[in-house]
Formats: sequence, structure tokens, C-alpha cells
Amino acid sequence: MKKLKRKDRTRAKVSKKFNWKTHHDELAWFKGEKINAAYNAVTRHALSDHANKPALYWENDRGKAKTLTFSELEKLSNKFANVLKKLQIKKGERVFIFLPKVPETYISFLGILKTGAIAGTLFQAFGYAALEDRLKNSGAKYLITSSELVGRVDKVKKNLPKLKKIILIDKIKVKKNEISYSKEMAKASDEFKVKPMKPEDPAFMLYTSGTTGKPKGVIHKHGAILQQHLTAKKVLDLKENDIYWCTADPGWVTGIAYGILGNWSNGVSSLVYEGKFSPDKWYSLIKKYKVKVWYTAPTAIRMLMRSGVKLPKKYNLKSLRYLCSVGEPLNPEAIRWGRKAFGLSFHDTWWQTETGAICIANQPTLKMKVGSMGKPFLGVKAAVLNDKGKEVLNHAGDLVLKPGWPSMMKEIWRNEKKYKSYFKKGWYYSGDKALQDQEGYFWFIGRADDIIKTRGERVGPFEVESALIEHPGIAEAAVIGKPDALLGEIIKAFVVLAKDYKPSKNFTEEIKKFVKKRLAGHAYPKEIEIRKDLPKTRSGKIVRRFLKAQELGLTMGDTSTLEKE
Repeated sequence: MKKLKRKDRTRAKVSKKFNWKTHHDELAWFKGEKINAAYNAVTRHALSDHANKPALYWENDRGKAKTLTFSELEKLSNKFANVLKKLQIKKGERVFIFLPKVPETYISFLGILKTGAIAGTLFQAFGYAALEDRLKNSGAKYLITSSELVGRVDKVKKNLPKLKKIILIDKIKVKKNEISYSKEMAKASDEFKVKPMKPEDPAFMLYTSGTTGKPKGVIHKHGAILQQHLTAKKVLDLKENDIYWCTADPGWVTGIAYGILGNWSNGVSSLVYEGKFSPDKWYSLIKKYKVKVWYTAPTAIRMLMRSGVKLPKKYNLKSLRYLCSVGEPLNPEAIRWGRKAFGLSFHDTWWQTETGAICIANQPTLKMKVGSMGKPFLGVKAAVLNDKGKEVLNHAGDLVLKPGWPSMMKEIWRNEKKYKSYFKKGWYYSGDKALQDQEGYFWFIGRADDIIKTRGERVGPFEVESALIEHPGIAEAAVIGKPDALLGEIIKAFVVLAKDYKPSKNFTEEIKKFVKKRLAGHAYPKEIEIRKDLPKTRSGKIVRRFLKAQELGLTMGDTSTLEKE
């Protein structure tokens, strides 16, 4: 392995000496070294001179707007914690949220953490099959949702024996197994004694897609807020007087780590927009709220690029100070466009649902190499390993991290075997392929598995394939990720029709709608190809990599395992 240059060796030494405990006092702790992530995000600010400072600026695309101070957010989340206490919620029980980006999402999430229960978030576009998988596996006891979304849950509720009650945020008159959020909140006290938790105690969980099997529940602990706090401060460059906008939905990890916990732990006023994407609307929000730090996804940046550099010039966007990106590799064109449009560079950050917080990034103090992921955050040891498990420079290999960072996932819910599969010979394997150059910068190459990254979200091919073969006209299905200039990747499906089934003229659109209803608005195939058969191994397993090679005109590689005709 080649040696790093002197300045990079110096940085490596600083990182090696870095100790997370040095930053212990930046958070609030209870006796016995206990902590609560919600207390750090909101309560401690509500008890300080930040009490009347705006915590949440919320607006939707229908003209409604609301501002909540840290004091108001504290009282409302206390009320919800008392609602759960009345329902006799216990430490470690799961309470899920299935809502759009409305204030109740943030209030209920914080309230759940205050009680010691585990908060689960579900993306609002999930269909009934996706909901059933997650709610059933988690054994969720309560679900907070709306009258608009509850119909999807009702469709599968009979298969969810552990789901006791559904809490509806917008109904007064409710059915037998439902609870009116507004009625219970009106009766609840706004004082609540936050439950001290061990740093290792579970705080929240998210489901992440895999290449095989059902989505897996990634559990994160209360102690993760230390890394979320520090990376929000040092990587996103959040400062006390900033107005900050993270565009991510709390149904995904970014929307929790940097849309609720890390940002509010730093006492920063945050903007939340509930509405469809529109370049004009986004620019108008930045102008209206004088956003200083903006954290968004490459897909969104590419969609803004389509509207050109002239449109942002029509708005006064001089408040912008720092731009960051997350979710998928940030292509160089997007960075160069950002410089033309805003006079600022988008700084890429790399991390995963499993890592819980930013691990590699283009930090403000780091010279940017356009197209690079940047360097590891202090206290995070990253490397690229070859097939023999040796660290290499300037060669593609497996991107790995040394376990022990504060926000590392605690477990995969009820799946210890899967959890252990991430760790080999003292390393956490990310599943990504990368290259580390001689200056210590990391460069993303691609996924080591078949996971598809579309619109910045991970989609497991197994989920989509399972939904496809539910259709009576489809006997077999396989999906791949196909490169797309706007979305990163699109989902392409290859299907074998059922015997004697004759597809209609609108077959493609019919299948798209069919999958959307079951999974989510982003997890459906944009392209569908009908085939007589699919490439399989001798044991009958469909080989997606051969389909991808055929689609992209790449070499087929070793075909010895394929079944012969």
C-alpha cells in the first residue's frame, strides 16, 4: 500500500487522537451517564434563552404556514408523550408514524423518544404491501397517521395483530380502534419528565431495502445524537443564527438525523416544506425564509439544473452560505452548475441508513476535489479493501469503516444473522465500491450488490419483483437499476407473462400503477420489457447482473453458472 502525503498523514494522526468523549459536554446528560435524544434536540433549548427562538418554520403548497418555537415544540411533544403514557406505552415498544411532512410528524417523533419507546417512520408514498411488511415485522403497537392515508393501513390491518390503535391527526369522530389526536392532545398536560436512557438504548428505527427478502429494520440508539450533533455542526457548518433547510422526508434517515436531531441539537431554526417539487417554489422559500444552509439530494439538484441558471437569478438568494448534498453520488456537473447558479459549491456527504450519521464528507475546511466523496469525519476510520481484505490506494475495492462510531446501528430488528453479515475481520462493509486516492480522498464507484438508487432512495429489487408477480399476468420478474441523467437510476423490469395471458395495449402503464399502489411512488419500474425467459443459474436463481450487462452493452462475464437450454 502506498503512503499518504505528509499533510494527509498529519490529518490522519489528528483523527487517530480524536476522542468522541472530548465532546461529551456539548450534549445534556442525566445522572449515571444517561441521555435522551429528544431532550437534547428540544428540551434543553426550551429551558434556555433559546426558548422563544423559532425551531420550526413550516409551510405547505396550499398556502398554510406555521412557526413553532423551541418552547412550543417542547410543550406539544410533552403533550404527545403524555398521550402515549395514558395508553400505557412501555420502554422499547414501537410506535410508528405514517404522515407527510406536517408539524405532527415532528411533534410525535420527539414525544415517542421522550417516553423511551422506539419511533418508526414510514414514507408517505408507501403502498399497503410496503406498510404491511414494516408494521408486521416491527410489531408496532400504535400508528399515527391521517384520514387521507389510513385507508392503506385499513387494507392490511387484519394482518397486523399487534397494532392496537391508530391515532388520527385530523379526525374528531373516530372508529372503535382509532384515537383522535386533537382530542387527546387537548386533554394532555404539557409537562412531562423525559425518560433518561442509556446511550445504547434504541431510539428510532427505519427499514432499508435489500437484494433478497423483506426490508430490514435498522435500529438506532439515543447515543447516536453525539455524532449527528457534531457532523451537523462541523460538516453542514450549522451556526446558531442560521436558517437551515433539509429537504429530506423523515421517512428516510436524513430526515431524522439532520431534519430533527442533529440540527435542533445545535439550536438551529429549521424550515420544513410539505409540497410537490417546483424550482420556483423552492427558490421562493429560500428567499422568504433567508435560508443560509441547504441540504438536499443530487436528484433535486439535477431537476433544478433543468430550469437553468437564469431562474435562480430572478430571486434574491444572497442569504445562502453553504450547500450540501446527500443520498447518491454528486456528479461534477451539478457542482459546477451550483457555482454558476448560486456562486457556491454543493458539498457531497456519504453515509447510510446503517451508519446513522455522516461518515465521509467534503467538509468546509477541506479543499474540494470535484466528484469526490471527500474524507472521513474525525473519529471515523475508513478504508478501501481489495479482494484479499488488504487496504489499497488508487485501486477499486470495498468501502469499509472501522466499527465503533457513535451513530453505528445497534441492530437489525429480530435478525442477528443479517446484522452480523455487515461485519468481517474487524470492518463494517458498506456494500459500496470505492477508491481512495493518495491524498486520502474517497471516490464512489458503485454498489457491490443489486440495490437500486433512484431519486436518492434505496430500492431493493426483491420488493419490486415480489409486487410484479402479484399481477395475474406476470409469471416471473427481475428488475435492475438503469443509469439515468436525472434520477441517478431508473428501475427497469423484465417480465415473463403467465401462460395464455394476453397483455393489453396499456400493459406498461397498468403494471406501473399496480406496483405503485403496493410499494411507493418512487419504487416502480419506469421501463418494462416482456421476455420469453430470464437468465438463471443451474439452481434456478435469476441472475440480474446478466440482464444489466445485456441492457448496458457490457461484457457478460462468467456464464458458467447459467442454466443451459
